[in-house]
Amino acid sequence: MPTLPDEFLSVILPYAQLFCKRIFAHVQVLLTGAVLTPGKRTVTSVLRIMGLSQTKAFHKYHCVLSQAQWSALAAIGLLLSQLLAIFIGQQPVVVGIDETLERRWGKGIAARGIYRDAVRSSGSHFVKCSGLRWVSVMLLTRVSWANRVWALPFLTALAPSQRYYSAGPRPDKKFTDWARQLLLQVKRWAGDRQVVAVGDSSYAVIDLLKSLQGRVSLISRLRLDAALYEPVPPPLPGQRGRKPLKGKRLPTLLEMAGDGATPWPSLQVADWYGGPGLLFGALLRKAQQVEHCTGTAVWYHTGKQPVAIRWVMVRLEGKLTGLVSNDARLTAGEMIGYFVRRWSIETTFALVRSHLGVETQRQWSELAIARTTPVLLGLFSLVTLMADSLQKQGQVVCQVSSWYVKDNLTFSDALAAVRRCLWQEMNFCTSAKDVVHVKMSQQQFQLWQNALAWAA
Repeated sequence: MPTLPDEFLSVILPYAQLFCKRIFAHVQVLLTGAVLTPGKRTVTSVLRIMGLSQTKAFHKYHCVLSQAQWSALAAIGLLLSQLLAIFIGQQPVVVGIDETLERRWGKGIAARGIYRDAVRSSGSHFVKCSGLRWVSVMLLTRVSWANRVWALPFLTALAPSQRYYSAGPRPDKKFTDWARQLLLQVKRWAGDRQVVAVGDSSYAVIDLLKSLQGRVSLISRLRLDAALYEPVPPPLPGQRGRKPLKGKRLPTLLEMAGDGATPWPSLQVADWYGGPGLLFGALLRKAQQVEHCTGTAVWYHTGKQPVAIRWVMVRLEGKLTGLVSNDARLTAGEMIGYFVRRWSIETTFALVRSHLGVETQRQWSELAIARTTPVLLGLFSLVTLMADSLQKQGQVVCQVSSWYVKDNLTFSDALAAVRRCLWQEMNFCTSAKDVVHVKMSQQQFQLWQNALAWAA
């Protein structure tokens, strides 16, 4: 095992308590190799970049994912505690929840299903793809040295389709059940901190809002024609019969938008995302003036328990967007400000595919599949934690050139800084640090030569 830098060890050593000494040595190799490996993130690629291509016991590294006994849930709790300590403190914990599709084929993958491919589909073009559906919860926090909000994954769960449960003893778990279970687990980890969760319109479900009320403040998009009502009026003296569930019907958001008497006060929102699509599009990284109106109501649908909500309607360039929250204490500015952070989730999904090899792993056992993708997503957060330590020493710099200039650090810069730090400390250099011409060991030269020659 090569020598690892202190910045790397300070992040991963807390996880040693989850493994026996022998398994944790393999874990360090796998994590280090996953950071250094270009292209596919298979176990064999990791072993090659670590100089272990000739090891006879390579199967032991596969067993870390497919057979070894360790608690992924405990590891997730440790990762969240590290993120909260570095980036949040005692501020409200704002998380984003969304699903992504890992494109995979193979009859041996039991949890594989056919899903809509959101990346390749559009409003007029529907594309289906075979793969695994994951629900990921990410910490939405501003990274000061990047000067923007990043989505840091820490909790990811496999959500199979209904077909997967048809032959098993367990009943089918709805998508909203997965969301409720994951968000309540986040609340248990967060303790007394306020937890705010943001999601797209898939999470604007009465049952989900009701089940999280009082514990997690969920913000989502609201249909402009949703049925809203006044609260239940107090009972009249001597009134008998079943207690009503709702009060008088209120106008829909679309009707209120068309009413000339509706006030539209202006509100300034930081870190706005541009484009007429409202709350979606390219990042402008500047404040934006928007018109809004807000109020409280009871959202009710036949056969459902009513839920008290705060709604917000945003208007910009003639486009309307409705938001809903199960926490009426939130202000309109807070709801909009939290919701615009959601776009960074899509950015993280793209980055883990392009830089960390998600969708290139090739595990086939159910346990290895359930562990590998969440680990690769969590590696995004681990790299950010390491880069935060390196940035304090001035070791994270922008990759710029005469034809490409950028003002703020990105994840590729953070990953490059962590890689440089690892290569420098792994005792492959045979020269002093202050010389002009650096001598490289034959082993290191061969590792880099092979990594570049066979890079995809």
